Amino acid sequence: MSDEQAREVYEKAGLGHTVTRGQSPAVLVVDFSCGFTDPGCALGADMTAEVEATRRLLDAARDKGLPVVFTTIGFEPSGKDGGLWLQKAPALRDLELGGHWVDLDPRLERREDEPIVVKKGASGFFGTNLASILVSQGVDTVILCGATTSGCVRATAIDLLQYGWPTLVPRECVGDRAQAPHDANLFDIQAKYADVVPLEEALAYVVSVPGRVGAAV
Repeated sequence: MSDEQAREVYEKAGLGHTVTRGQSPAVLVVDFSCGFTDPGCALGADMTAEVEATRRLLDAARDKGLPVVFTTIGFEPSGKDGGLWLQKAPALRDLELGGHWVDLDPRLERREDEPIVVKKGASGFFGTNLASILVSQGVDTVILCGATTSGCVRATAIDLLQYGWPTLVPRECVGDRAQAPHDANLFDIQAKYADVVPLEEALAYVVSVPGRVGAAV
């Protein structure tokens, strides 16, 4: 089936409608840790373009005083806190708490008041306090960035929908190890879970919402 035929099938099924955006968005950056953005790690790939695009979005959000939240994956040296995931994907053992691969990519220049959620599973919500962080900051829409598109980004996008947060996924701000799973999952995320949009559209949305107290002037 060609891409065009697939689009026709999905359109006939009534998929891919647009979510209603709120006025209090947050930027959620999933697993842009060194272990995923540095090809020197077995799990990693060169995500320079995606990190730089995300940095543009973060700068815009910070200028407006919008919430920014990061996630990273990290396990104890024993790996026992990784459950079955480490059996399925043993390379995840490289993401040892306290190690370099768990650190956020420094190009994102995370600020001290921007929370980091340490997770043990694919979704940013599984076994974490991410929902509480978003609720406590009055977030009504999420702009989702990070890695990998076919893994943790997709899992988090599904849970954002299920928890009731309209979500935008700027296509330039998410990455994967290979193009085929990246493209296929963006297609499916757009059809069922979130709005996949160009970075410029996400930036325009950030600029359009009211700023928060303490934003740069």
